[in-house]
Amino acid sequence: MTLKISFQTPSPQKFLCLGVYEGNHLPEPTETWNRTLNKRLTEAIENSKFKGQIGQVLPIVFEKGHKIVLIGLGKKEEQNEKQWQKIGGALVSVLESSPTGEGAVEIHGIKKGDNADVVANIALGAFLKSWRFEKYFTKKKPEDLFSIKKITFLTPDPKAAERAFTPLSHTAEGVFLTRTIITEPPNVITPETLSKVAETLKKDGVQVEVLTEKELKKLGMNAILGVGQGSIHESKLVVMRWDGGKKKEAPLALIGKGVTFDTGGISIKPASNMEEMKYDMAGAGIVMGVMKSLALRKAKVNVVGVTPLVENMPSGSAQRPGDVVKSLSGQTIEILNTDAEGRLILADALWYAQDRFKPKLMIDLATLTGAIIVSLGTERAGLFSSDEALAKKLFEAGEAVGELVWRQPLDDVYDKDINSDIADVKNVTSGRGAGAITAAKFLQRFTNNVPWAHFDIAGVTWTQKDLSLCVKGATAFGVRLLDRFIKENYEEE
Repeated sequence: MTLKISFQTPSPQKFLCLGVYEGNHLPEPTETWNRTLNKRLTEAIENSKFKGQIGQVLPIVFEKGHKIVLIGLGKKEEQNEKQWQKIGGALVSVLESSPTGEGAVEIHGIKKGDNADVVANIALGAFLKSWRFEKYFTKKKPEDLFSIKKITFLTPDPKAAERAFTPLSHTAEGVFLTRTIITEPPNVITPETLSKVAETLKKDGVQVEVLTEKELKKLGMNAILGVGQGSIHESKLVVMRWDGGKKKEAPLALIGKGVTFDTGGISIKPASNMEEMKYDMAGAGIVMGVMKSLALRKAKVNVVGVTPLVENMPSGSAQRPGDVVKSLSGQTIEILNTDAEGRLILADALWYAQDRFKPKLMIDLATLTGAIIVSLGTERAGLFSSDEALAKKLFEAGEAVGELVWRQPLDDVYDKDINSDIADVKNVTSGRGAGAITAAKFLQRFTNNVPWAHFDIAGVTWTQKDLSLCVKGATAFGVRLLDRFIKENYEEE
């Protein structure tokens, strides 16, 4: 079920969420309530611990089934885009107590001229937090499932708020596609079925091309084929194009790792928590989500998305530790560990993207290493880049939307650790240190001089607890960051 968001002028409501700034500054009475009600709200606050701090909630029930829930907005002078979205996310849990599944929200004291943007961002936060994956429940009662159907935002200028919200909702639709892809079980999302998901973007105006194993062999994409050769599911390469910019202008290239399930192959992973490896195609899911967002909001920019899709399985035909493959670039790769497979498929995809499309820049996203979690935990993604200006823009986009990254080194001294004794490069080092960095250095060997950035998103793709804008599970980290990055830096006015 998709939450319905609407906007209208203030009017009496059965279930109303009223925002209150820290210090308990109630707004002046409006069409929504009278002075008598205002007095009762003040008395309720005085008899509680409610201080208006961000996220605080105070429900108040009145006669005839009317209910007002005060929600803390925090300090007025500290409000910004991210704070408003967090407030929207907090509203979702408040509104779940609505008996009808519907509720209204009213915020006052906003600086004149900012109302539409503020309300739109609160609505975005609620919209993002409302996403649930309940597809496979068969025994839960309706009341145990997510129950909010509609949130109405009361604002002096509903049309302006709706105009501000519409492009934000398009980005959210991209987020929802990515979360769905990542959450689906691995018997549902395989290379074949994920390529079909990509093809659904055609209805939004995205050009989609799916390369088969036969075509990959003809091209010489042996690094991709080697990873998938142990699986019964055929490997694919999906190419998505959004041509919203000037004709013949070089595109931006987004490349996403798409391992639909990663057992580790012959270098098999421990059984504990292996089920989490269904989200090893998050990078591909993010690229598809970004492409959907760009298409829905008719972004004036050219972007190509390239996603290699494989399943990494152990079998009699699986790739072995010790094998050597010749990649699309012509470079030979010694496979020392078949669980370091993401960098292999990205090597061919990066080379293909730059060779075919001659892009302005390349950005890849991958749940690539456990080492990045050791380094940064689950709060930030690792950012590696060969281009200072590109790294700065990506960092700033992450800060703006609350998808945080941290720059990691790419010093040449790390490069010698992946030199092979019998081939051009080996896919892992002999030691245990700097695993995320040496993985990035491996990728860099396949980028030539194209401005390039790599996100290691292993720690931020899935959350074990509810966050401000998503519940436990898939986060779709990266969709909003890249959407903002593209909008702020490359779209035509």
